[in-house]
Amino acid sequence: METTKANERIFLASPHMSDEGYELQYVQEAFDTNWIAPLGKNVNEFEKELANKVGSKSAAALSSGTGAIHLALRAAGVGEGDIVFCPTLTFSATANPIIYQNATPVFIDSNYETWNMCPKALEQAFEKYPEVKAVIVVHLYGLSADMDKVMEVCKKHNVVVIEDAAESLGGYYKGQQTGTFGDYGIFSFNGNKIITTSGGGMLVSNNEERIAKVRFWATQSRDQARHYQHSELGFNYRMSNVVAGIGRGQLKVLEERVEKKKYIFEYYKRELGELEGVKFMPVNEWDEPNFWLSSMTLSGKVTPIEVMEALEKENIESRPIWKPMHMQPFFEKYDFVGSDVSEKLFEKGVCLPSDTKMTDEDLARVVEIIKGFWLS
Repeated sequence: METTKANERIFLASPHMSDEGYELQYVQEAFDTNWIAPLGKNVNEFEKELANKVGSKSAAALSSGTGAIHLALRAAGVGEGDIVFCPTLTFSATANPIIYQNATPVFIDSNYETWNMCPKALEQAFEKYPEVKAVIVVHLYGLSADMDKVMEVCKKHNVVVIEDAAESLGGYYKGQQTGTFGDYGIFSFNGNKIITTSGGGMLVSNNEERIAKVRFWATQSRDQARHYQHSELGFNYRMSNVVAGIGRGQLKVLEERVEKKKYIFEYYKRELGELEGVKFMPVNEWDEPNFWLSSMTLSGKVTPIEVMEALEKENIESRPIWKPMHMQPFFEKYDFVGSDVSEKLFEKGVCLPSDTKMTDEDLARVVEIIKGFWLS
């Protein structure tokens, strides 16, 4: 196995192109045929290949996962004044599109069993807001939400479900790919995700008519006319043919990336899991995560900030757990349903470097620094 220099930067998660050069082959084809932008064969094929991979009938390749959530909300009919339930423990890209639609987010707490949306808190939210228009569910760090319980609650209230699977491509709930349980699912190909197109996203659904509408909106809602005519508000959200070529190549190595992410998680858990106060993110019997980021909580004498600062001194990147949305300055005016689970996870949590290019030597460096707190 290749080794790395002692002080070489270890990233949290960075792009990892295939050793076989699949990505370059598709990008070169785009150059050779002059299909650089806006669309082309790579876009069409990437949509088909991703849909087939996850088990969905149709997909729309877009410029970001955020854009995919935005258009999913539009496809669900969410508009001004509508209420949308959203997990509080997530990245702001999950919640921002709700505001784009002039809708109102209500944030739902997590539970310790999954770190994702708590079904009990979700039910409480429906009791408080029975007129809700849509529910966004997130699969945090590649861990699946408890989809049977979440979907049971949502179906009882006949509400549209949008799955934010930006972090969980290659992860499964009871053998089914996350992102395919709800009415719409979104994936992200940002540079730090398990596979990347440098930037981009995908919206999937079994409703082919709605996906066709999303593609229309994403290309500025240009009507079928000789002149430029627009009868609806449009967006510049389509993925380029070059970017899609990178995605097609990356999709070929998805399973390899998941395998390496799992190896990293198991390494950390084996070496650090017995330390006093250390608890790793939960993996349930029905969950097959993609282990996008290996995360743990600390309780006791060692704090997350101490660990992160010690790692940073050695040129090693780590991050806190997401700061809950209801604690964010922009979103704190919106309602929150739950207790303090998400806040505690934020206060005690740390995401360890989970880059798929990490060597055993890199992992040993990280572990040695963290163990040092317990040995001193």
